[in-house]
Amino acid sequence: MTSEHTPELTGGLVGLLGLTFDEASADRVVIRWQVRPELHQPYGIQHGGVYCAVVETVGSVGGSLWLGDRGRVVGVSNQTDFLRAVRDGELVAVGTPVHRGRSQQLWQVEIVDAEQRLVARGQVRLQNLSPA
Repeated sequence: MTSEHTPELTGGLVGLLGLTFDEASADRVVIRWQVRPELHQPYGIQHGGVYCAVVETVGSVGGSLWLGDRGRVVGVSNQTDFLRAVRDGELVAVGTPVHRGRSQQLWQVEIVDAEQRLVARGQVRLQNLSPA
């Protein structure tokens, strides 16, 4: 992984989902993971909540790296569209900033399959919080 500040994200939900960071910087975050049965919804396809969690993770990591020592970020809105059903294989999420302001950031994330087909797309709005 290349990063300006390496995120220490191996446990918690990141670990449960099996997310791997390929790239993490203030301008771009790339995460990959393997779709597997324990991440399926009852009809045997990737659960939409996984996409939402990945969108939030990508944006939060990138937003945190951009904000740096000036504070921390928290998600305040997550809007994710599910475009293609996926039963197995590897998925890759790529996030880039749309807006980075004094108080908020907006990150866009696209998730593709091995054939580079768009399977989900989302955006997360982050609140920039000052150090406590």
